[in-house]
Amino acid sequence: MSTIDNIRNFAIIAHIDHGKSTIADRIIHRCGGLTEREMKEQVLDSMDIERERGITIKAQTVKLNYKSKSGKDFILNIIDTPGHVDFSYEVSRSLYACEGSILIVDSTQGVEAQTLANVYQAMEINHEIIPVLNKIDLPASEVDKTKNQIEDVIGIETSNAVPCSGKTGEGIDEILEKIIEILPPPKGNQNDNLKCLLVDSWYDAYLGVVTLVRVINGKIIKNMKIKMMSTNQDYIVEKVGVFTPKPKDVDELNSGEIGFIITGIKNLSETKVGDTICEASKPLKEALPGFKPSKPVVFCGLFPVDSSEYQKLKDGLAKLKLNDSSFSYEPESSSALGLGFRCGFLGLLHLEIITERLEREFDINLLTTTPGVVYKVYLNNDMVIDLQNPSNLPDPTLVKYIEEPWIKATIITPDQYLGPIMKICQSKRGIQKNLNYSGNRAVLNYEIPLNEVVFDFNDRLKSITSGYASFDYEIINHKEGELVKLSILVNTEPVDALAMMVHKDFAQTIGREVCEKLKDLIPRHNFMIPIQAAIGGKIIARETIKGFKKDVLTKIHGGGARDRKRKLLDKQKKGKTRSKQFGKVEIPQEAFIGVLKINKEN
Repeated sequence: MSTIDNIRNFAIIAHIDHGKSTIADRIIHRCGGLTEREMKEQVLDSMDIERERGITIKAQTVKLNYKSKSGKDFILNIIDTPGHVDFSYEVSRSLYACEGSILIVDSTQGVEAQTLANVYQAMEINHEIIPVLNKIDLPASEVDKTKNQIEDVIGIETSNAVPCSGKTGEGIDEILEKIIEILPPPKGNQNDNLKCLLVDSWYDAYLGVVTLVRVINGKIIKNMKIKMMSTNQDYIVEKVGVFTPKPKDVDELNSGEIGFIITGIKNLSETKVGDTICEASKPLKEALPGFKPSKPVVFCGLFPVDSSEYQKLKDGLAKLKLNDSSFSYEPESSSALGLGFRCGFLGLLHLEIITERLEREFDINLLTTTPGVVYKVYLNNDMVIDLQNPSNLPDPTLVKYIEEPWIKATIITPDQYLGPIMKICQSKRGIQKNLNYSGNRAVLNYEIPLNEVVFDFNDRLKSITSGYASFDYEIINHKEGELVKLSILVNTEPVDALAMMVHKDFAQTIGREVCEKLKDLIPRHNFMIPIQAAIGGKIIARETIKGFKKDVLTKIHGGGARDRKRKLLDKQKKGKTRSKQFGKVEIPQEAFIGVLKINKEN
C-alpha cells in the first residue's frame, strides 16, 4: 500500500490548442495506463463533439503508477482541464482537488490570454507550478523568448521549465521527474474521520449518478454509510473506483487520492459540486469551503422547429443537465414560436455545444432566439428584477434605470494589430484600463459591457489579427446604461422572439438592419406586410413586403369593360384589406437565424 507521500495530484492547464490533451496522452502512455493498441489521440476527450472540434469540454481524471529513476513507486492523479474561457468553472473545480499544476505554453505562440487566466487561478490557491514549453519540434519554436515572456507577463521563475514535444514524446520523462521532485504530496491523515470533497458528478445510464471525489482525511470503503453535508442525506457506497483511464473498481480510496464512488443516487440535484462528504456515524463539525456556484451569463430561448418535438426537447435538456450542471433551463412560451425553454449558459461556445448536442444526440431541429445577458431593472417602487428575456421588460414608465453586466477583458496581441483592436473595443463601448508590452506582444486590459462581447467579439478579434490575438474575460459588476428594448413588429404584431435590449445609440442602425433582413427572408403573401422596428410606441425603422397581385382583368374585353374592370379591382382591394386584417404571416426559421447573424456581420 502506498503512503500519502508517494501521491502527486496535479492539473494540466493551458490556453486552447497549446497541447494539454496531447501531453496527457504521452504521460498515460509512458506510465502504461493504456496499451499501444488502446491508445488513440486525445484519449481523455471522450465526447464526439470534443474530438471533432479538437477542444476539451469536461475535465477528466486519470490515476497512473509511475516508477521514478530512483526506483521508487509513485501514484500520479492527473486532471486534464479545458482551455476555453466558457469552461473556466471546470478548471477552478479541478484545481481545488490538486496541490500543483503543469502550465503548458506553446513555444511557437507564447503566453496567451487564457494561459494568464488559468495560471492566476492556480496561484490564488497556492499551487506549485511547473512551466512546460510544448511543440519544440516545430521550426517556429522559440524556447528562450517564451521563457522570457512567462517571466515578464506571468512572473513565474522558469529555471525549472521543461522543453518538450507532445507529438514526439521528447521531454516527457523530464516532466514526470519534475512532478515527483517539485510538486508537494497531499496533506491529510489516514486515521482521521472521513473528510471528502465532491469535485464533479455526472449521470451514467447504467450506474446512475457517478460522483468524483478527492479524499482529504480518512478513507472511503465499499458498503460504508456516508453523509452529504449540504443536503444532510445518508447513502451507502455501492462501488469505489479510479480511472486508469478506464474505470477500475478498488476496495477503498485513501487520504490524498482522487476517484469515483457510486451510491445509487438517481437524481443529480442531490450531489452538489463542492459539497463535503463525511461518514454518517462520525459527522464533521465544519464543512469544506466548497466552490462558488457557476452562474449562467448568456440566455436565449430554445424552441423546436416542429412543435410536436417539444417533449423530446424537454427530455433532451433534462438528460444534458444531468451531465452538465452549469446550464439552466425553464419553460417559456412565445406567440411566434410556440412552446420552448429559456436557457442560461456560461458563454456563447457553451450555448453552441449544448444546441449541437441536442440536435445530434436527440435528433431535434432547434430554433435559437437572440442570445442576451441578464440585466438588473430598477423600478420606481424600489423593486429590482433580473431580466433574462427582453420581451418581459416592464412598461418603460415604471422603470427608473437599467444596469448591465460589465467584464474585464484581457487581450494579448502582436503589437502590429493594436490599432484595429482598440478601434473594435471603443466601438463596443469599451474603456481602456491598461496597456503593457512583453517583447513585440501587447497585453491590453479593457472594461466592456458583456452584451457587446457576447455575439461576435471573439470572431472579429481573430479575423482582424489573423488568429494571433487571444481573449479572456471575467465579469466584474453591473453598471447603469442607456438601454432600450427594441421591438420588431410584423404586420403590426410584435414578434416577442425578436425583441432585444440595445444601447440607445445603436437602436436605429440595428432596427433598420433587422427590418431589411426580414424583408428579404419573409416570403411574399397575398397582402402587403409592413415590418417595423419600435422603441416603446415610436417607430424608428420600416420596410414593406409587397403582396402578390393576381391579374383579375385578363378575361375582360368588349363593351363596358372599363366599369367591369373597376368593380373587380375594388373587390380585390377589399379582399386584400380583409386578408391583411385576419391573415397570418408565416415567419420562416431562416428569418430568425438571419436576424441572429446580423450582429455577426456588423
